Amino acid sequence: MTIGHLVRAVRAADTMPPGEAAVLGYLDRGGPLTTADIAHRRGVSHQSAAKAVKVLVGQGLVRAEAHPDDGRKLLLHLTPAGSSRLAEERRRRAAWLGAAVDEVLDSGEREALAAALPLLARLTARLQAGEARPPRDSDTAVRR
Repeated sequence: MTIGHLVRAVRAADTMPPGEAAVLGYLDRGGPLTTADIAHRRGVSHQSAAKAVKVLVGQGLVRAEAHPDDGRKLLLHLTPAGSSRLAEERRRRAAWLGAAVDEVLDSGEREALAAALPLLARLTARLQAGEARPPRDSDTAVRR
């Protein structure tokens, strides 16, 4: 819960809507995707993803081309302008978070935080790889 609060607080530094920033991030990390791919990854409707994509295409941050395997679909690509905009958003977030870390944490706490990062990275990688499953309502035991 704390990590979720931290992520949402850091995103307050963003200058673009979260849905649009998410689309740019998915294209940056995953390469070309369809609108359906983005909707699935974000867990939103196709219409919601298409709305964000339309805005980004209009701003020149994303370009669309016919899918090589299915001409009925469009494959979305991050443009150089989109990559620059995403990098700007990430720099803004990192600077804001870095300033807070420097102001709030002492040197020992900063070392502890740095030591925890590889652990969080391993957990994230496992969850993203699908090796761990989300709990079901029928799961009654809580592991700590």
